[in-house]
Amino acid sequence: MFKQKRQTGILILLVILIVAAVTVSVNADSKEVDIELFAPRSGDVAGVGSRGFLVDLAVRFEGDLAATGAALELTGPAAHANTPPLPGDFGPGADPSFPGLIVLLSSSKVGAGPGQNLANLFNIVAVTDRKDDETEIWAAWIIGAPNLFGTVGQMEESKLLVAVVDGMAPSAISDMDGDGDYDKDDLAAMGLTILSDVREVDFVVNGFN
Repeated sequence: MFKQKRQTGILILLVILIVAAVTVSVNADSKEVDIELFAPRSGDVAGVGSRGFLVDLAVRFEGDLAATGAALELTGPAAHANTPPLPGDFGPGADPSFPGLIVLLSSSKVGAGPGQNLANLFNIVAVTDRKDDETEIWAAWIIGAPNLFGTVGQMEESKLLVAVVDGMAPSAISDMDGDGDYDKDDLAAMGLTILSDVREVDFVVNGFN
């Protein structure tokens, strides 16, 4: 009888441990924020003369609009910056209108290069779906200047990285592990709380007309 009870107890303990492990695994994989990338797509050859390509994405948050920290924005360089009807800053770094957004291009020659956060170069931030428990923010950026993310007269390989972190994103990402890449390991090593999956896309910036 004692042996049977002992075996039953061990079996129950094993079941509890398995359930706990599955629960931890599910929670570890679940994300509060989902990113959908529309452009560029993997393998795309994008742009004309190293410009004119698009970074276009939608980010779905759990919670209401306030939980996203986002604000409406329509902006651009020079005379387009901070002008009605939806004024916003324009320049490398974090975007106050989309504070948690991190966007990196490995071919970037702007500021900190591949580690420079480019979120504040986005032209449009808009609310495309708004419910009590879920909000979608859409953001788009058209690259207007040549030789900043590609090279005129060349086909230049590039990797796009997009992530959303808690709070205000940093202006630049450091290569914390010194491996020459800027990726989710570097975000984590910087102590950032990553709310989304880290999306990466390899594509080519077309430098020819």
